[in-house]
Amino acid sequence: MAKRPDQNETLIRMPQVQKIVPYSRSTIYNLIANGGFPAQVKLGPRASAWVKTEVEAWAEERIAKRELSAVKGV
Repeated sequence: MAKRPDQNETLIRMPQVQKIVPYSRSTIYNLIANGGFPAQVKLGPRASAWVKTEVEAWAEERIAKRELSAVKGV
């Protein structure tokens, strides 16, 4: 059985994703294909959205890696 999403989860469309992660659409879709970015939720045959907290967590992980690199001097 699929996990029921938190009722407070917000779905965001591509323009909002790009405000959090300033990548082009094609870069985002390439990252998804390679397992490097949260996958979208299909809303219909031509509509997709992303779980906002997943996108924010992805961005926060990148920031944490940068900070860890700075501490290690890498």
